[in-house]
Amino acid sequence: MLSRIKDLAQELAPRLIEIRRHIHGHPELSGQEYQTAAYVAGVLSSCGIVVQEGIAKTGVIGELVGGTDERLVAIRTDMDALPITEAAPLEFASRKMGIMHACGHDVHTTVGLGTAMVLSGLGEQLPGNVRFLFQPAEEIAQGANWMVQDGAMNDVSAIFGVHVFPSIPGGSIGVRYGALTAAADDLEIFITGESGHGARPHEAVDAIWIAAQVITTLQQAISRTQNPLRPMVLTIGQINGGRAPNVIADQVHLAGTVRSLHPETHANLPEWIESIVANVCQMYGARYEVSYRRGVPSVQNDLALTQILEASAKEAWGSDRVQILPESSMGAEDFSMYLEHAPGTMFRLGVGFKDKPNYPLHHPQFEVNESAIITGVVTLAYSVYQYWQQSVL
Repeated sequence: MLSRIKDLAQELAPRLIEIRRHIHGHPELSGQEYQTAAYVAGVLSSCGIVVQEGIAKTGVIGELVGGTDERLVAIRTDMDALPITEAAPLEFASRKMGIMHACGHDVHTTVGLGTAMVLSGLGEQLPGNVRFLFQPAEEIAQGANWMVQDGAMNDVSAIFGVHVFPSIPGGSIGVRYGALTAAADDLEIFITGESGHGARPHEAVDAIWIAAQVITTLQQAISRTQNPLRPMVLTIGQINGGRAPNVIADQVHLAGTVRSLHPETHANLPEWIESIVANVCQMYGARYEVSYRRGVPSVQNDLALTQILEASAKEAWGSDRVQILPESSMGAEDFSMYLEHAPGTMFRLGVGFKDKPNYPLHHPQFEVNESAIITGVVTLAYSVYQYWQQSVL
């Protein structure tokens, strides 16, 4: 079966390059993926796959009917681009000023379509049904939740996902057991002091100075009160406050992101942060308000599915092209929302070049090695096929 999958993928290679370049040249922001969705739906329909449009606003679901195995497998790929002006000198560069596929979602979408084409080409040899999820709005961490709300995970037994990675050579993949990405939450802190003359700070309660103490204390407390074997990152990315250079500020607004890997750490973060803010503000006579909003949980790859993925990739490409990733990423992925409804695993698809710089994700000069597309298609298609070969999961 592997040779059949590889042959089908290789036959599709020129078409998949064409698809990827079309999507890359016509990027759309989160929640605005109307043209991309229509394009995806057209490709899926041409393969005889039943298509549902308008899922999660601008998402698409494709249903491929296979054999008698009752376990339904889902494959998730995302479609949205970023508000970044492309600087890479490509003939097929973005035609939309200020928008580009700087995170590789054009490749993800293409890999999803290629996998759909290959699996549909297996005909009666396909053991079970496959659901293809083409998700919008991953970059704002909303699309997966929208897809779930619209029934995308109903009856799903297992789900597979993929994300490009420029630090891994094109044609190779990275496999991670356990936590792949971090939980990501939003934090806002409002500090209220008392205004006064800038020359007489002792007569006021300086909200800016107290905000600085809050930030410093939070960062110091991470190293002294949190388990160093359970990583977390707290970043304050916005500070707003003050009315004039010579006036003591009475209001400061802080906003940031909080990342963590361990479920227990994640659960305790709101209380831990508020206790520190409360102590600092009480010490200096200020009032405060903390708003802690849960975002997306950590992607925790299922052991059995990850083993299937690793074995399938090694059989397809050889052990030298499969890396076992030793570390998690503190980045976030809303693929984790699907894992609350079924076990799943996500792998890293290498898109790096050997002979030129590999710019990171979200960089205006980010490029991908297009040889990775076939690697991704074969790895996903064969992993899904092999899933049905396991008698118990």
